Amino acid sequence: MEIKMKIKRKLKRVSFICCAQLILLAFCVSAQGVEIQTVQEPLAETEMSQVQAAQESPAETETGQIQTVQESQADSDAEAGTAPAEIPGLTYSGSMELLYAENFSVDYYEGGYALITIKDGGRYLVVPEDGEAPEELPEDVAVLQKPLDHIYLVATSVMDFFAALDGTDQIRLSGTEEDGWYIQEAKDAMEAGDMLYAGKYSAPDYELIVSEGCDLAIESTMIYHTPEVKEKLEEFGIPVLVERSSYEPHPLGRTEWMKLYSVLLGREEEAEKLFADQITRLDEALTGDELGKTVAFFYVSSNGYVNVRKTNDYVSQMIDLAGGTYIFQNLGDSENALSTVNMQMEEFYAGAKDADVIIYNSTIDGEIADLQELLEKSALLADFKAVQEGNVWCTTQNLFQKTTGLADMIMDIHTILTEDDPAPDELTYLYPLE
Repeated sequence: MEIKMKIKRKLKRVSFICCAQLILLAFCVSAQGVEIQTVQEPLAETEMSQVQAAQESPAETETGQIQTVQESQADSDAEAGTAPAEIPGLTYSGSMELLYAENFSVDYYEGGYALITIKDGGRYLVVPEDGEAPEELPEDVAVLQKPLDHIYLVATSVMDFFAALDGTDQIRLSGTEEDGWYIQEAKDAMEAGDMLYAGKYSAPDYELIVSEGCDLAIESTMIYHTPEVKEKLEEFGIPVLVERSSYEPHPLGRTEWMKLYSVLLGREEEAEKLFADQITRLDEALTGDELGKTVAFFYVSSNGYVNVRKTNDYVSQMIDLAGGTYIFQNLGDSENALSTVNMQMEEFYAGAKDADVIIYNSTIDGEIADLQELLEKSALLADFKAVQEGNVWCTTQNLFQKTTGLADMIMDIHTILTEDDPAPDELTYLYPLE
């Protein structure tokens, strides 16, 4: 039986590659001037309004101590797809328990089937290796047939989830080159040739992707800038899952997305344990008391603008969870999907010069070595209270890719707010600028 299943999967992969290569040939002919008709759906306005260059903004929520039970209203549940979906031919057996994440749900069905629903992002039926997709499956549901072991990963923030679940061997193709990874498992896999660079989100190497038998593309919302790429991948028979964890209103909601990817790997128990461990660590270390210290989190762009987080962004909430108070308490339009705001240095000076602590975000333009390098970005920074009192910190550049490390970042912030001179080995993602 096992041998038959292996032969079946092999024939299926060969058939898929042959069909996809024919489509690729047609695509190349079309590019040379031969008209080929394709059906393209218009991009939803709600999706376009939420596109941004790096990280997406969560909806406005109330900050506070770590939640123990997810609170949600019935209408938002329905909008997020958390109500069990009826799939013809399948029997519903239960749903994944989520404590913080609000933008995805997982419903389970007898026989090892699972339906992933991503808010504003589509539905995906995960089919077990020895199973087949129901014949009357709704048109909006994409089929993910296990094993998913030739994944094209473009969304960099997802790699850490796969690494934590010991699943990087399922990723065959990368949208980031080797020197762009801060996840060691990804760097090692690319160096060994086990993971291949297949082009960035806007310029994928279709020929390589097809020839490798790609069974799933995981994209960031940057794909909405080039909808034709998503459509072309789907024409080749490759399902496209758009990663949206950055829309989560709670920092731990982002981390809880590891549970979604655990479904693809069949490692839900491991994800539950890893996530529970993070919550336990925070519960044991944080009291929920306000420490009475304000914190600014920013970076200076190449054109001189200061980029800061909105008041209800997940970074601002990490500061609050750590016991601090984000310096900008009424910043940002909740109707705007961007999670950050650009302001003139003079405006930043007026709002943040009295902050007790300032943290420079190096994930965009790289780490800085010392305080002098920071002051070279603007002489006004020398007048900041935190600069004069020696409370200036910088994030390590791997912070954004280390999505399973948000609890550690919260602990880091708590440490610099409660200790005058923490030892380097006490911190994971922060270092002082002196």
